[in-house]
Amino acid sequence: MGPRAVPRLLLVLLDCWASVSAQAGTTPVVTTEGLNSTKPVPTTLRSVISSKPPEIPRASRPFSGPRPAPVTDVAALCVCDLSPAQCDVNCCCDPDCSSVDFSVFSACSIPVVTGDSHFCSQKAAVYSLNFTADPPQRVFKLVDQINPSIFCVHITNYKPALSFINPEVTDESSFDKLMKAPDGFSLNAESDVSTRLDAPQTAKYEYGVPLQTSDSFLRFPSPLTSSLCTDNNPAAFLVNQAVKCTRRINLEHCEEMETLSMAYYSSPKILRVPGSGIEVPIMVQSIVIRSLNKTLTRLEDTEILRVSKQGVVEAGHIKICTNVVLEVMYSLTYTDTGEVIKADLFLLLGAVSSAMVPLQQKFEIYFIQQNAKPVPLSGNPGYVVGLPLVAGFQPQKGSGIIQTTNRYGQLTLLRSTTEQDCLAAEGIRAPVLFGYNMQSGCKLRLTKALTCRLVAQKMKSLLKGQGFPDYVAPFGNSQAQDVLDWVPVYFITQTSHVKDSCQLPVALTVEVKWTKYGSLLNPQAKIVNVTARLISSSFPETNSGNERTILISTAVTFVDVSAPAEAGFRARPTINARLPFNFFFPFV
Repeated sequence: MGPRAVPRLLLVLLDCWASVSAQAGTTPVVTTEGLNSTKPVPTTLRSVISSKPPEIPRASRPFSGPRPAPVTDVAALCVCDLSPAQCDVNCCCDPDCSSVDFSVFSACSIPVVTGDSHFCSQKAAVYSLNFTADPPQRVFKLVDQINPSIFCVHITNYKPALSFINPEVTDESSFDKLMKAPDGFSLNAESDVSTRLDAPQTAKYEYGVPLQTSDSFLRFPSPLTSSLCTDNNPAAFLVNQAVKCTRRINLEHCEEMETLSMAYYSSPKILRVPGSGIEVPIMVQSIVIRSLNKTLTRLEDTEILRVSKQGVVEAGHIKICTNVVLEVMYSLTYTDTGEVIKADLFLLLGAVSSAMVPLQQKFEIYFIQQNAKPVPLSGNPGYVVGLPLVAGFQPQKGSGIIQTTNRYGQLTLLRSTTEQDCLAAEGIRAPVLFGYNMQSGCKLRLTKALTCRLVAQKMKSLLKGQGFPDYVAPFGNSQAQDVLDWVPVYFITQTSHVKDSCQLPVALTVEVKWTKYGSLLNPQAKIVNVTARLISSSFPETNSGNERTILISTAVTFVDVSAPAEAGFRARPTINARLPFNFFFPFV
């Protein structure tokens, strides 16, 4: 080796030293089977000569922030340690196991213990057994495990997220504060609770929001987990409810139960809007008293104020509690701006004996919008005899049914008058009422001055009216948007062709077929078919100077097409079992 080779040897040694120092700057990695490991990139001679620092592999480059200290010590974590102060079989991380116990293990049930799998790099405790040793020994390694996913957590700058936060313990002082929060309970940090309490409350009620009172909220007893009444259930805005629940009462102490008294339901004062100081009192509109024999007596307005509290009376050996609230019905009136302006209360009080315990109570609440007129129906759901048929027309395909505001003018016929003059009775119509067969007519005088075509158009308009419907509702409460449920009106024109004659419509007959729908105990009338026939007749041309009088008539007929109810019975079961051929051996 000459003197020229000495500098080259020094450069090689410097290269090795630079490679070792580059690896020493990264996190030490212990390579084990089944675990990901990073391999250092060897530096070249050019990197030593140049002034640039050696390039660090991308997987081990230091990031812009410090790595957080591990919250969980995986070396002390053992998920298979189930028995306290006792060694669990094949649990290599159990601190209660000794070297003697490890020597009889067949395998490690939990070979790798890690923390949060979402971190890009974390510590992992690896457990294995060395069966080549005598006796077998447990092998423990603490390595750095790299998460190969590109979606991983590298730096955690929010330390409370690494562990469960101890919830705030609710006591008497903090309970009222949590109840006044707009979104209900909030067990977050104190800053979050203060932010919610300081938020401005809405100036109107919204759907589902509990109705607030001067002290808390309007209570609406309801059954929750059982049939027993739960009194802390709040009444929600625009949520109509009707429930039944039971109460366990002691007749001797029924005077002490406030949920049985009328004042419990009439004393709260509802706030007009949430958080306001305007109160709406609950006004008792009606009180009905029910006796033990189920007779009902409605109190007059002057007697409502004299209703006493529930009390116990004795009738022989039987104790009876009187003036007990049996049914409660709230009627709340609201505006379109979400304000409660009126609250009415209807009560059913009665006497309760020991035979009626446990007591069943009924509670109902419904909401009515101010200045809103209810839509009159012809039945709910089936038609009621004497009410008008619900009809309309569809202007275009895909649209809903258009109806006139006058429910008695949706399907009409001619109305007979004393003069029997069709021209004088023009525009006077009679509504078609369900279940009522009707016939009417008038007379029309024809002269030579009137052409056949003009007379035919006039007579057709007299028979059909201003707007003859295209559809009829099957039920009395059918919705206009449910077009597929409506029954189309089949319009048929009948003519008789005679040479040199004038075809004039003279009659309109409407046939309505209906059936009984639903239960036999309470059948509902349903319209299934409507057919309108326009009948025309042939008339000779009017001679000069002569007049002709034509009789025009309209009629409607209701036909019951209900099929008779037949009792159905299941067929008797038959036994198709076959006995073995030697079943009666040795007798046969």
